[in-house]
Amino acid sequence: MKLPIHTDLSGKVAVVTGAGGVLCGMFSKALAAAGAKVAVLDLNEEAAQEVAAAIEQDGGIAKAYKCNVLEKDSMEACHQQVLKDFGPCDILINGAGGNNPRATTDKEYFELGDIDADTKSFFDLEQKGVEFVFNLNFIGTLVPTQVFAKDMIGREGCNILNISSMNAYTPLTKIPAYSGAKAAISNFTQWLAVHFSKVGIRVNAIAPGFFSTKQNAALLFNPDGTPTPRTGKILAATPMGRFGESEELLGGLLFLLNNEAASFITGIVLPIDGGFSAYSGV
Repeated sequence: MKLPIHTDLSGKVAVVTGAGGVLCGMFSKALAAAGAKVAVLDLNEEAAQEVAAAIEQDGGIAKAYKCNVLEKDSMEACHQQVLKDFGPCDILINGAGGNNPRATTDKEYFELGDIDADTKSFFDLEQKGVEFVFNLNFIGTLVPTQVFAKDMIGREGCNILNISSMNAYTPLTKIPAYSGAKAAISNFTQWLAVHFSKVGIRVNAIAPGFFSTKQNAALLFNPDGTPTPRTGKILAATPMGRFGESEELLGGLLFLLNNEAASFITGIVLPIDGGFSAYSGV
């Protein structure tokens, strides 16, 4: 993999949660290309193994681990295995997260009659669905941090990087739980940065804007390739007028993990959004 900037992670042990997914799988490959030994963590063991195998095929060092970021016992067991295989964690990427249809409304705006209509309104959101989204994003960041940050205490050059979102700045329509959960991640990033500031751990986050991947293409484009109405709104609110390419996240990620270039940076949430967060709409 060709990296956008030079960051030497030789000798570092990087742990990535949600690493079986598209973006965090790419993050894992970038960390390995920069020289790190990468622990590829995911609930989907097969997906994690595919990422680890791709890294090894490219000459990197990686191993897949099945674990559940919502269960501390699972994370502790994984931690012990990573210690045995690679040693203590230097870099933690909290990438596990996501949304759920049970916590999503069908319409952007509530209108008279929606309570009795055949549509899922705010009043129909399932408590269990909302709890799942909050837990997956916030608890799924808290628990891995509790487990792996213990390795970092008092050691120089250790980093935690969380994954926030544009939703954290201004909530998007239809997805109140996901927006709220990502806002919590941004706040938690700042809290952790202060909390760990005396023991040598830097904590930052990136906040991706809108990126087109194979996984979300059906939501953004019609079968004939034309943009959906939601895509039209996204692009109209993005000054650069396009979706991001996944690889465009790597520069920010590697910069924040670079202990020479970013040694005095902690507690920030870096938007990577084509100007979305800066645009007022006027």
